[in-house]
Amino acid sequence: MKLLDGKAVSARLMEEMAREVETLSVKPCLAVVLVGDDPASRVYVNNKKKGCEKLGIRSLEYTMPKETTQAQLLELIDALNEDKNVHGILVQLPLPKHLDEKTVIRAIRPEKDVDAFHPVNVGKIMIGDFDFLPCTPAGIMELIAESGTDLTGKECVVIGRSNIVGKPMAMLLLHKNATVTICHSKTRDLKEVTRRADVLVAAVGIPNFVTADMVRPGAVVIDVGINRLDDGKLTGDVDFEAVSPIASAITPVPGGVGPMTIAMLMRNTITAAKKQNQ
Repeated sequence: MKLLDGKAVSARLMEEMAREVETLSVKPCLAVVLVGDDPASRVYVNNKKKGCEKLGIRSLEYTMPKETTQAQLLELIDALNEDKNVHGILVQLPLPKHLDEKTVIRAIRPEKDVDAFHPVNVGKIMIGDFDFLPCTPAGIMELIAESGTDLTGKECVVIGRSNIVGKPMAMLLLHKNATVTICHSKTRDLKEVTRRADVLVAAVGIPNFVTADMVRPGAVVIDVGINRLDDGKLTGDVDFEAVSPIASAITPVPGGVGPMTIAMLMRNTITAAKKQNQ
């Protein structure tokens, strides 16, 4: 069984990107907007800032109170859209309940949308002609490549249909000539479907949801879940202890997909800076 070490792969990619940033005539700049005081969001934002520091990317942080109105948030996004020195804009999700995520995502200019959530960027991914890829699915594709798997003709199953991971993940696998099935809470005979998978991607947000009897022997298993248990421990969507002896390759949690997501955000920021200064 091969452990797909996201920390090691992302460290290698970050080194390559740091060298690239040194050669650029313009220093890439990422603006991160955090509304409210969600502790998990704060951790993510700090990790993104650390990633920028490592690469020599300028990072700006805008922390807004939980009571921030939609108009105030859109005003800030407008100002960042207009700022020529800002190449990437990221609004940390989830937002407080009174704010409309859809409207906020659409307010970011597609060329600065380094999360690749804007409908324009989503459409480009659909047709295979994209500038940016959503960071988590892009990171997963790097890890699958690391496992040595050629996806052509392979049966891939994605559990979860979110706009952030499940749907774009399926598209990226399809672009690599895989046969893709998306499963969700309404899927019948889930176990029968997942056991067909050469590559199984779990993105449901339920601790230890994928059990050994759901996995085909020799499958590549990618665990996107980060769930905090009552005792404070982090665990994924896959029962790692039970599944790892069966899989040919598997990602750990933490240290698997998470670090790759940050690396891909850095890649998108560099791409945005290069495209805006052609």
